[in-house]
Amino acid sequence: MSESAPGCIDQRLEAFLAHLCNERNLAKRTLETYAQQLQDISQQLALNNWAELTPQHVRQVLNQARRKGHSPASIALKLSALRTFCQYLLQQGELASNPTTGIQAPKKGRPLPKQLHVDEMSQLLDFSPGDDILGIRDKAMLELTYSCGLRLAELTGLNLDNLNQDKSLLRVRGKGNKERLLPVGRLARQALQAWLKVRGELAPVEEKALFISKQRRRITSRQIAQRMQHWALKQGLNQPLNPHKLRHSFATHVLESSGDLRGVQELLGHANLTTTQVYTHLDFQHLAQVYDKAHPRAKKSQN
Repeated sequence: MSESAPGCIDQRLEAFLAHLCNERNLAKRTLETYAQQLQDISQQLALNNWAELTPQHVRQVLNQARRKGHSPASIALKLSALRTFCQYLLQQGELASNPTTGIQAPKKGRPLPKQLHVDEMSQLLDFSPGDDILGIRDKAMLELTYSCGLRLAELTGLNLDNLNQDKSLLRVRGKGNKERLLPVGRLARQALQAWLKVRGELAPVEEKALFISKQRRRITSRQIAQRMQHWALKQGLNQPLNPHKLRHSFATHVLESSGDLRGVQELLGHANLTTTQVYTHLDFQHLAQVYDKAHPRAKKSQN
């Protein structure tokens, strides 16, 4: 933010960010995004006080973003940050009304995340690491991510005590500091057992992290992404690989097999069902097959 911005502007932003951190338990990256968006808006408008903010100011911010060639998604993010901030100011008595009310961001498409097909997933995971300790670790990470549909931050943050004694259940702390309990599949359990047998060769005695880098500390998100891409190339996949793609593959495959959208919602840790519907799509042919088997009026006559 510009150093010339009035103190009250800075103070309101700081109080808002503290509220998001302490009361809503938002992730660090989300807080940084809110801070950046709101600091940019404050610098652009150069208000003396947030109470001066009007709908015209909000439209000015969005129009300038359009002129600069920002994508619809970027503009929507800016409006979302400002709308949330204004709601907070309204609750604090700083605003008489929310100036973002009724203002819409430009419509944007919602491209579906890519996923691996089942045979591609088998191709990726069908390798034997032998005595290679990093390969043993990586196979456990890949199997566990696909078995449980983990987010990258969830995978990185796992500790030994997140697993129960027989490694059949995994306790995960996801977005909003919400905890969920996930079943661990048979092949993922086997890969974990193999890793835990050799983990002590990398991990100091006091280290709690489940997955350890060769630097003998908790593996980072960047390192995980690099290792997953390494195995995608090594196993002959002709596409990039990242933890999100494994998570989406998990969701798609479970949904195609079960048809249980709410069950997948719980496994993914989504607060809203609409989020699950975006992440987990069924092709029309599969939907038609489900319909033909399930709907009384769709069943073929036996006469």
